[in-house]
Amino acid sequence: MLTIREMDISDYDSVIKLWSDTENLSLRDADSRENIKQYLKRNSGLSFVAEWDKEIVGAVLVGTDGRRGYLQHLAVAPEYRKQGIGQALVGKTIQALNNIGIAKTHLFVLSDNVGAQSFYQSLGWYPRDEIRMFSFNSSVNLNI
Repeated sequence: MLTIREMDISDYDSVIKLWSDTENLSLRDADSRENIKQYLKRNSGLSFVAEWDKEIVGAVLVGTDGRRGYLQHLAVAPEYRKQGIGQALVGKTIQALNNIGIAKTHLFVLSDNVGAQSFYQSLGWYPRDEIRMFSFNSSVNLNI
């Protein structure tokens, strides 16, 4: 039986394995246990896991800056895809964000991840071609 519940730092090992095993999902050193622990604390009630018989088969990391939501690292184990789990996780995050007054959510998808782009577009998300993302790294660690 499928259940969706709030992600907790005790889920980290299972979730990081799921994310690591997911094609086209980019992880960085910023996804360390300590960083995710702080992220979950700052963004309480916004990230979720999907469990099938107590096994984590899906996960989504979500946060907010107080104005916009940011959906990150959505993954569903390959053998559980096409069953509505990803859609349910996205729906749960949008509901949680709406509950705290956040109506607009952004996400980043790698340019060559056509499967993820199609998935999000099928749920009503749309690409923003008029903007370009810039990053600045003040660390010597290029993988942050």
